[in-house]
Amino acid sequence: MASSKPTFKTLRLILGDQLNSNHSWFKTVDPSVTYVMMEVRTETDYVWHHIQKVAAFFSAMRHFAEELKHKGHQVIYIRLSDVGNLQSFQHNLDLLIDKEAFTHFDYQLPDEYRLDQLLKSYTDSLSIITHVVDSEHFMSTRDELGEFFQGKKIFLMESFYRYMRKKHHVLMQGDEPVNDKWNFDSDNRKKLPANHKAIPPFVYANDVSEIVNEIEGTTIKTIGTIDAKNLIWPVTREQALEQLAFFVRECLPLFGTYQDAMTPHEWSLYHSRLSFTMNTKILSPLEVINRAVEEWKNRPKEIAYNQLEGFVRQIIGWREYMRGMYWLKMPEYASANYFDHQNKLPVWYWTGKTKMNCLKYAISQSLEFAYAHHIQRLMITGNFALLAGVHPDEVDQWYLGIYIDAIEWVEITNTRGMSQFADGGTVGTKPYVSSAAYIDKMSHYCTSCYYYKAKKTGDRACPFNSLYWNFYDKHEDKLAKNPRIGMMYNIWHKMQPDTKAELLEQAEYYLKHIDEL
Repeated sequence: MASSKPTFKTLRLILGDQLNSNHSWFKTVDPSVTYVMMEVRTETDYVWHHIQKVAAFFSAMRHFAEELKHKGHQVIYIRLSDVGNLQSFQHNLDLLIDKEAFTHFDYQLPDEYRLDQLLKSYTDSLSIITHVVDSEHFMSTRDELGEFFQGKKIFLMESFYRYMRKKHHVLMQGDEPVNDKWNFDSDNRKKLPANHKAIPPFVYANDVSEIVNEIEGTTIKTIGTIDAKNLIWPVTREQALEQLAFFVRECLPLFGTYQDAMTPHEWSLYHSRLSFTMNTKILSPLEVINRAVEEWKNRPKEIAYNQLEGFVRQIIGWREYMRGMYWLKMPEYASANYFDHQNKLPVWYWTGKTKMNCLKYAISQSLEFAYAHHIQRLMITGNFALLAGVHPDEVDQWYLGIYIDAIEWVEITNTRGMSQFADGGTVGTKPYVSSAAYIDKMSHYCTSCYYYKAKKTGDRACPFNSLYWNFYDKHEDKLAKNPRIGMMYNIWHKMQPDTKAELLEQAEYYLKHIDEL
């Protein structure tokens, strides 16, 4: 008697940051394959997330699930408020596998170490066949950066950036860079002119009130504000492509020039704000780069090359570099604290209620829009946290929660590495700290501030000034030999003892009264 063919049933897990509609999984519709997506408390509760971040993720996930269903795929979607939701990947998967008698379980490589370890452990416990595939998003593999720098003590993003340009033949003429130079960063450091009016940001009005109501019906702790009927962020591929088109058409011509500029009443300027849709994989880095290059080629007289190169470097350089560093250095990286900083984050990081204009505007903007651009993060909120000796864990949790694009692989390397120098110089070659002078050079924050930008000590002296010198004095044993900051120690050593003592006394006072600044 002929034996019946075995019945194969595959369950495939899609995480909330794996919304890649071009993944090879979806090229064919297979009735034996079921996709599962889920909103679970283990993902909403590990830090206090911005309400817009949670709502945007859930909305994007729900739209993606509907898109798959529309194409004929079988999809199980578990909502946050579903009665049968066991609120963890493992428990929900166990229930589904048992109930539906799945014979295979597949998943894509997660981008967070935490989830990578969780799913490895989970699949080890299963008695059914399991399979893991690549997410098919990044332009380098997890291990590629480690292999590129193998045997080297110093990791330079610029070296990896050039390697990636060659590998993908981006802005290349044969083996040489377009315009005979790799990096045009020196052209991209302009302050916004006083009367310059930046183009209004391209935003959406997505109604996520149903999701917000579900969240508010739980004990989930969120931060920030939201207009639930008008979520400004793109949550579908169609919307993401529209925002990309707007960026290259309207913003790219001035992107590079003002990418480091800061001003109180312009929260978007010429930035693309594509990081959320890229980090959820709605858009791929290569298609974003190709679209920008195409626009530059079509409008060479309107878009100077430095504008394009600066944008390409952010994606093919920093983004890929930070991801490679993450997988090379985790999990030890998550506990790095080179300066042994132990202080708490000032309370006004959660409210924006500080008399320091730069921090008031950068934090208030972050709470309102779940967004701040890279210099606001690095040289305002990050700079102050480093000068104030805040524990890197505190800084990590704040950045991971408050920004819509923050996923650990990109957040922790930028925060603990680039911003806080907690890795001792693995990611960045020097601590990114400054006094008021740099902030005033790149922004319009200082003019109307309660504190005086030029005053180093005394009543209403800008806190950045004394904290800056206090930081260098406190960590001289670890920083004095750094060739990039030797000049600062030369200046410090030439100061009169009374001047130094006054600066340190001022810094000590500010640190003791930090919540009142």
